Amino acid sequence: MRPVVFLCGTAVLLSLGVPQARAQWAVYDGANHVQNVLIAARTLQQIDNQITSLANQAQMLVNQGRNLASLPLSTLSTLQSTISQTTALLAQAQNIAYSVQSVEQQYQQAYTSVSSGMSDSALFSQAQTRWQNSIGGFEDALKLQARVVGNIPSDNSAMTQLVSASQDSTGALQAAQAGNQLLALQSRQLSDIQAELAANGRATALERARNAATEAESEAQYQHFSQYDAYSPTSVSMFGSSGN
Repeated sequence: MRPVVFLCGTAVLLSLGVPQARAQWAVYDGANHVQNVLIAARTLQQIDNQITSLANQAQMLVNQGRNLASLPLSTLSTLQSTISQTTALLAQAQNIAYSVQSVEQQYQQAYTSVSSGMSDSALFSQAQTRWQNSIGGFEDALKLQARVVGNIPSDNSAMTQLVSASQDSTGALQAAQAGNQLLALQSRQLSDIQAELAANGRATALERARNAATEAESEAQYQHFSQYDAYSPTSVSMFGSSGN
């Protein structure tokens, strides 16, 4: 009877539907995993490229800011003041000024109007005027030379500052502005040389004109005195007696 009971119990258990265990297996897709890794790598590369591009743009803006920065040093006012002083000195030219109209008028009066019909006092007055013109011309030239020589120390200081500023410039604009100021300094120095040459040439021209007028004056005086008759001896009576 016991074996019957056991079989019956086993049948009952089977009939009650005891759940049977089933295995759970994870599915791995290798191709999909590789694709995801590649996408992530490309995304990181794009982000890195964007960061590099932003850094380059930021550096470009910094460089543009440096290139647009103005030079803190300016010598323009000093150069203009020096030129004004030289111009004022030229305007103080004695007797015959640096003017075409003045030269034509005074040169005609003092240098080319000498004639034998003029009186001795008129000839002397013109000779004195010419002498004063020559003396004044040489004095003006010496003053201008002194001015040019006096500008050398200030020019040296300005040149040193500009060269130093050009070498220490942080951008293209500062370097260009320093170069422009150096060119302006050279132009001012050339104007000094031009003014000095003009003053020296004026003094030399006045002296040559005076020499030429002196020769014309000598000729006029000779012609003036040659108009008189030659000397002829006459009898002179002294103490009541007469004789030759």
